[in-house]
Amino acid sequence: MSSQRVLVTGATGNVGRHVVSQLLRTGTAVRALTRNPGSPGLPPGVELVRGDLSAPDSLGSAMNGIDAVFLLWPFFTVDAAPAVLEVIQKHARRIVYLSAASVRDDLEAQPGLFHADMERLIARSGLEWTFLRPTGFATNTLMWAPQIRAGDVVRWPYGAAARSLIHERDIAAAAVHTLTRDGHAGARYVLTGPETLTQVEQVRLIGEAIGRPVRYEELSPEEARRQLLQAWGSPSFVEAALSGWAQMVEEPERSTRTVEELTGAPALAFREWARDHAGDFR
Repeated sequence: MSSQRVLVTGATGNVGRHVVSQLLRTGTAVRALTRNPGSPGLPPGVELVRGDLSAPDSLGSAMNGIDAVFLLWPFFTVDAAPAVLEVIQKHARRIVYLSAASVRDDLEAQPGLFHADMERLIARSGLEWTFLRPTGFATNTLMWAPQIRAGDVVRWPYGAAARSLIHERDIAAAAVHTLTRDGHAGARYVLTGPETLTQVEQVRLIGEAIGRPVRYEELSPEEARRQLLQAWGSPSFVEAALSGWAQMVEEPERSTRTVEELTGAPALAFREWARDHAGDFR
């Protein structure tokens, strides 16, 4: 049983809720940061505390007695991050930050990629840090769910873009391992699924999971840009996404064995993720 107390941000999200449940199974004391402590969805045994990452002054009491922090940064800019990290650094020793595989160590600046900005700030914070850099989240394909529930076609750009999508449970397992065990300070771990699949193949596997054929229809980048700007609101984030998909047509995402090396269990395949989430697409 771990004697640590870990603060989890984004505790009710796709990854955070698995971080919470897996930490509890290790016997770790878990405190969940939330803007609304009455929010449902967290298991018994979790200490709920009110706090908001956009208001660093609200975090002081949430940090009391905390040894390590799992940080999911929910904003497209890092304006509030220096003040948040200052509060964390006063209390905790260790931080595990959920970053992105698109961060490059050979570039000083990566415009439009807030994960790179966060990594730089955390690296200078004085905290013992670990960066988890997952490739695409399998859960991001839930953005196709409304189209699939409405019919048998997914209209999306760059169908040939090949990704090594990762199950959120595997991201959480890597986070729990690095939060609760020593030897990961200063590490940058690229986390992937076990295989590389095109977006067309992903749609086909979702169809298999729900028991009916679903086909992919290519959407032009111009129309995709218009729709994504409406949905996401951040032009730089939309451009980074479109550019990334275009690049993955020519240069498929790589697949690593880092999940297995960290946790001892092979990463879960996208087919398994689709079966786990079949109800979301029906």
